Amino acid sequence: MALLALTNLGLVLFDLSYVPGRDFYFRHFGYLTQLYDPIKGIEPHRDTQKYMATVEQLREQVVQTSLQSPESEQLLQELRNLSVEMIQENPFQVANKTGTLEKIKNRMRQHIFGDKDASSKEAFQSFWSQDHLFRATWQNELAFYEREIKPLLAVNYYRHIGENGEFIDEFWKIDCWFIGLFLAEFIARTWLNTRRYKGIKWFPDAMLQRWYDLFLLLPVWQLLRVITVGIRLNKAKLPDMEPARAQISRVFLASFAEELTEVVVVQVIDQMQTSVETGDAARSLFDALSQRYIDINQTNEVEAIAKRLLQVTICKVLPEIQPDLEALLRHNMETAVSQLPVYQQLVRIPGMGGLPAQLTEQLAAQISKLFTEVPQNAYTSISNAPADPVAAKLSDRLVEHFSQALREELQQERTLEELQSLVSDLLEEIKVNYVKRESYGDGERVLTETQQLRRLPGR
Repeated sequence: MALLALTNLGLVLFDLSYVPGRDFYFRHFGYLTQLYDPIKGIEPHRDTQKYMATVEQLREQVVQTSLQSPESEQLLQELRNLSVEMIQENPFQVANKTGTLEKIKNRMRQHIFGDKDASSKEAFQSFWSQDHLFRATWQNELAFYEREIKPLLAVNYYRHIGENGEFIDEFWKIDCWFIGLFLAEFIARTWLNTRRYKGIKWFPDAMLQRWYDLFLLLPVWQLLRVITVGIRLNKAKLPDMEPARAQISRVFLASFAEELTEVVVVQVIDQMQTSVETGDAARSLFDALSQRYIDINQTNEVEAIAKRLLQVTICKVLPEIQPDLEALLRHNMETAVSQLPVYQQLVRIPGMGGLPAQLTEQLAAQISKLFTEVPQNAYTSISNAPADPVAAKLSDRLVEHFSQALREELQQERTLEELQSLVSDLLEEIKVNYVKRESYGDGERVLTETQQLRRLPGR
């Protein structure tokens, strides 16, 4: 059935190409045009056929009685009259071949006058004259006609028009046999599906399962049958188009997934930028700090984040930066002490030259410990201390005052504008760098990894 559908599609394509390509079929497959012309209501045009028949009569008459005989002159006069009628009445118009007539006229004018702008009627009158044929030898001129003019006349045809005002087209007489066969198959297959699968109805469930077969049953829009043929050939594996389909899907999905990811990420970042620039993000933060924010999990996220950041800063970050902090403090103290008059006097005293440096080093070490160890010990003591209502109250008051002070400071117009500008620029940089990085990504690699994961045992 797949091969029959393919054959039917081939006939449909041939039928659609027949009229535009009839010249090609006529020159190379003349027997085919004799068989198929009646289907399209085509027959040889009487005027051009009469023209070619008269030329053949002239050829025979010249051979029998010579070119200058009265019979030959009579045939030449008839050809001159037919040429004028052909130019005036244009028998090529019905076949939509007016361009072919123009080609004939140009060739004749070029042959007689050497000028395509000359009169075509005068060119034909001169060509079909005894003087010209005798002077140029009639054998050479008839050979020119056979080579340049006759093939253009032969392809002309007349196509009958039906009562509906359209050209006659009886392809349906061939197509109806295929439609009847496909209809019988469609009914049988859908009925078998209702017997094979319980719970589905013949109409519309079983029919919709084979929706693509409906294109084979339409006498119009016949090109849609390519969908049915493609599906049937794929199911019959004639040939096996699964590798091609998989490759096309890979290319499409890889490109689509990459572009979709970019669009989603860029849209999210744009929404964040808009929220920051319009002040919605700041208002949400201030509402959270002021406890007017809607809580969905009984947890103050801002307070929890602040505590976690405080813990990380005191317990992890400050001990790591203590040497750098101590070096910075030592340098600043040495610079400040070296400018004091007392420092210059102590340096001159024997045995006291290294005393200022020792003092600044010890002082820097103590100050750095003050910034690192003291907060760390305090935080550790508070965290490990037993429950103390007074300490908890003081801690809560500290957090409350800290939040209030932070909120008031952030709500300062200059601070808020600066933070919004910085955050917006940061989001813009993230967006640009992400899209740039994704443009260099390999969608094929991602898709290949996904397919490999699907093939893992147990999936």
